[in-house]
Amino acid sequence: MDTVLVPPWLEQLLHTPFFNVCRIHADAARSECNMFCLDCSGEAFCFYCRSSRHKDHGVIQIRRSSYHDVVRVGEIERVLDISGVQTYVINSARVLFLNVRPQPKSGKGVAHICEICGRSLLDPFRFCSLGCKLEGIKKNGDSSFGLDGRNNDELTMETTTTTSTSRGSISSRQQEEGLREGSTQDMYPATPSNARRRKGIPHRAPFAS
Repeated sequence: MDTVLVPPWLEQLLHTPFFNVCRIHADAARSECNMFCLDCSGEAFCFYCRSSRHKDHGVIQIRRSSYHDVVRVGEIERVLDISGVQTYVINSARVLFLNVRPQPKSGKGVAHICEICGRSLLDPFRFCSLGCKLEGIKKNGDSSFGLDGRNNDELTMETTTTTSTSRGSISSRQQEEGLREGSTQDMYPATPSNARRRKGIPHRAPFAS
């Protein structure tokens, strides 16, 4: 496959298991293997391995949400064209999923779905994950991960979507997920900006003496 469309390390990244305990630093506090080297394209490694073996390499950190691997947009967009992939806001950080996630069959009235797996999407994107975009490139060849191959229409669409989300225009189906380094969090529904605040517990006035 043309390396301009797909970088040579991407498929290895998508097939790499993360969050296992490092064999070398198993007794250390930050021993979970949640990092991937773009130069070595090998197995995942931990914080201490990065300092000793990948100090001057291109490294991205993988995080986890609801038992699925995600990466922050700010990190991945420096090395990949992620246009067309649905992004999510997790603890104030914009992220995207590495691989497709199992889901029930999409119901009626779903406006946007992933072109590859059929997963319902929140916004008018083409793919639900990097893995599905990769399959789309293999199948149709009408997209690219190369940073110089960005489509102007996709750039405009993403800018509009991001701006709309930042202003609080969030649909009732949109959900924000708790995200922490090396831990699993469940998904929580986003709180609408115009939701009523819950009143405090009423307190009785003291009895007159």
